[in-house]
Amino acid sequence: MATIAKRNREATQEELSLVRSYLLLTFIHKVFERDCRAIGKSGLFKMPQLYMELVSIGAKKTALMLQEVKRELESQNIIVSTIRQDQKGVEAQFKCRGIAGEMHIQWPSFRREMTLRMRAYLGLAGEFSIHAREESSNPVACPV
Repeated sequence: MATIAKRNREATQEELSLVRSYLLLTFIHKVFERDCRAIGKSGLFKMPQLYMELVSIGAKKTALMLQEVKRELESQNIIVSTIRQDQKGVEAQFKCRGIAGEMHIQWPSFRREMTLRMRAYLGLAGEFSIHAREESSNPVACPV
């Protein structure tokens, strides 16, 4: 969960949610772009264009959503000035209606939400719950 500094008392949950979405979408978009390049250059896939297309679709969806979040941040007078990452997680400094604030999100929470969102952008959200139920009811691994 995000830890919010005391001086954020002026920021609403909606405003903080926008900052969080901005951070997540920024990181997700970079991951999709990097993975698409890596798939193309790896030489490990027989048909890399198929996988690149799938990841590229996720990157395009993310870019559109990021563009919308940026518009919303601007309309609500929120400026994200600094984004840092370290071994603990992601930190953002922002101004909301001129009031300085910080957001800290630890890696486990950040990665979990990134994974859920990435699965949704790739159209895999429904398959996850079905796959997880199958694994829990049948502990024996299936050959692929």
